[in-house]
Amino acid sequence: MTDLLLLPGDGIGPEVIAEVKTLAALLTPDLALDERPFGAAGFRAAGSCLTDETLAAAKAARAVLMGAVDGVGWTGPRDQRPEAALLKLRAEMGVFANLRPALCFEPLADASSLKRELVEGLDIVIVRELTGGVYFGQPRFIEDLPGGGRRAVDTQVYTTAEIERVARVAFELARGRRNKVTSAEKSNVMETGLLWREVVSELHRRAFADVALEHMLADNAAMQLVRNPRQFDVILTDNLFGDILSDEAAQLTGGLGLLPSAALGEPGKPGLYEPIHGSAPDIAGRGIANPLAAILSFEMALRWSLGRAEAADRLFAAVTAALVAGARTPDIGGSLSTADMGAAVAAQL
Repeated sequence: MTDLLLLPGDGIGPEVIAEVKTLAALLTPDLALDERPFGAAGFRAAGSCLTDETLAAAKAARAVLMGAVDGVGWTGPRDQRPEAALLKLRAEMGVFANLRPALCFEPLADASSLKRELVEGLDIVIVRELTGGVYFGQPRFIEDLPGGGRRAVDTQVYTTAEIERVARVAFELARGRRNKVTSAEKSNVMETGLLWREVVSELHRRAFADVALEHMLADNAAMQLVRNPRQFDVILTDNLFGDILSDEAAQLTGGLGLLPSAALGEPGKPGLYEPIHGSAPDIAGRGIANPLAAILSFEMALRWSLGRAEAADRLFAAVTAALVAGARTPDIGGSLSTADMGAAVAAQL
């Protein structure tokens, strides 16, 4: 059985996943790895961004670690583009709860675009609903209008069950942290936001009254993240707002190259892990991408899906020690290459 399926994907994906493979060989040499092309690389290799064989391998593995997908220059059908393959992978794997930690490592507090006193000690987790909402809702289309011009339609849809299952993850996670959940939506103007608030409130009353719960409109949450980010512990939100707020939170920590993510489904099912950065086509192939988000995504896979908490602790400590020792890629004010940054972490192991 494959323990960890690697999907390097496109752009800088293969570069950062290469560093994960090196560290895995050093830290967990008994881990059974498999690797498959995915995204535009998958299309070039097999005529599909996500082949049936790759999807079956993902479902059969204990965990999946992805690099990035790149739709830049895509000329094929829109529903077959690399981004659509990623959405399909998430949906088919049933990974509905996306955990996106925003942790400010002390040596990097000055790399944030905010003042040190605002971000020092920052430790937030955004729990983003991942398989519903406007990214998956139907109908969605672009149509020609009779008098000229066109009209585009995307549909935001949520059910009670979809909201409750991801809210349960957020509440349970908060119990092991600082015991506070902030639920972000737009209940003032969106019916899905109103349902979201009602369902979260009812679940809280019924099963998680010991956890502090506050409701916050998503636009206010965006403002509060840059005004006073340390007020947050666990932020619970939908697919669209979670996508936006987690990228904003990434900049608080110093940049997208530092933040991992875990996408979890029902217990016993494989998790999907990926750095939250994209394929970064502007630096792909130059060997300067920051591999820490991918390395920390591997750390999350060890912890959440592979039952290797001790190895996860060692890897996290090694990343911290490398940063304390001054290891930096260009995005966080240094000059190390991707491989050199991976080597700095390996040296600490």
